[in-house]
Amino acid sequence: MNVKFFIGQQIEHKRFNYRGLIYDVDSEFRGTEEWYQKMATSLPPKNEPWYHVLVHGADHTTYVAEQNLAAYKGKEFIDHPLLPNFFNGFSSGAYSPTNKQ
Repeated sequence: MNVKFFIGQQIEHKRFNYRGLIYDVDSEFRGTEEWYQKMATSLPPKNEPWYHVLVHGADHTTYVAEQNLAAYKGKEFIDHPLLPNFFNGFSSGAYSPTNKQ
């Protein structure tokens, strides 16, 4: 799988300006056509990587196409209630996945 971002990497959403943390990666879109038509308004490619993201400062997650993400250059922590379910360490701006995955 050729992906631009990795699990534990912090990102910024280019269109919606939020910061998040990647907790899973799909090599291509794995949602429903109904969800895609309703939520993916920019119609990003389905045959490229999509990322599961914990949204900083919120309690929800998002599913985002690679083209809508940029690497976060800062080193600040992510605040999300599900963080301990996926990660157990933090160093130089990236998180270490737990062994539960």
